[in-house]
Amino acid sequence: MSFLNKIKWILGILIVFVLIVMTNLIDKNNFVRVRDAVVTIYEDRVVASDLLFDLSKAVQEKEMAAALTDTTFFNNRSSQLDKNITGLVSRFEQTKLTTKEKKTLNNLKSDFEILKSSENALVGSNFSEKILFFNTISNIQENLYDLSKIQLREGKRQMSISNKAVDKLEIFTQIEIYLLAFLAIIIQIIIIYTPKKKEEIE
Repeated sequence: MSFLNKIKWILGILIVFVLIVMTNLIDKNNFVRVRDAVVTIYEDRVVASDLLFDLSKAVQEKEMAAALTDTTFFNNRSSQLDKNITGLVSRFEQTKLTTKEKKTLNNLKSDFEILKSSENALVGSNFSEKILFFNTISNIQENLYDLSKIQLREGKRQMSISNKAVDKLEIFTQIEIYLLAFLAIIIQIIIIYTPKKKEEIE
């Protein structure tokens, strides 16, 4: 194999190698985006929605007990429910929060503190002081509703990011196929083509 042919082979292989490395880096970046979006949808949106559902159930249980003037509930079950609520809020705080979520969650935590004191006032007044308790329940439900809407909106946003990354992957895959086909032709031309020697021209 002549020196010129060796250079041609090396050049052809280098072109293919550089192309493969570049396309793999682009593909890796898009795969990371898809993976991160899917993980975020599950860990920070689906799990968060489940926590909000559990919080809503706990609040409804308190609301129902107050409406039925259930003293047994407030003497026994309510304190356990407060611990559950604290745990659920703590777990919710560990998810990835947007600025709006942080603000709404802080409002929710404040409302839960108010709920405890209004609950004590409710029981202490033999269920005659209901206004503050039910107003606080209403505020909590509103905050839970706002948080659930944020989960839906953020979930859609993450799905959009994921879909865009998948679309890019498809486009780059097609480009890769065309480029590899083009380079295969170029390499064949480089390898097969041999310039005519001076004696042949004469």
